[in-house]
Amino acid sequence: MWEYLDLVRVYTKKKGNPPDFENPFIMRGGGTVEQVCLRIHKDMLNKFRYALVWGTSAKHASQCVGKEHVLDDEDVIQIVVKTGNQLESDRYKLEKEMKSVVKK
Repeated sequence: MWEYLDLVRVYTKKKGNPPDFENPFIMRGGGTVEQVCLRIHKDMLNKFRYALVWGTSAKHASQCVGKEHVLDDEDVIQIVVKTGNQLESDRYKLEKEMKSVVKK
């Protein structure tokens, strides 16, 4: 049935905990890590660093992937977000780039 409807189940995992196999995200085939982030919270993409993936879409267990990674049915994903210091550093770099563009 899942293949016929082109749906995939993506399970989430928190750091240090086992995967939550009770409440998967149901997505269309070809869904990406970015789409999972948006379904969790709209601000998650701003804080996204990378994701760890277990399952058939990964080349090896706990593969580190980016937002564009396409997920397969029954993959497990752990999303790693930036900390406060990393966010502040990104903000500083952006401000510095904007000032250099304005001066030109």
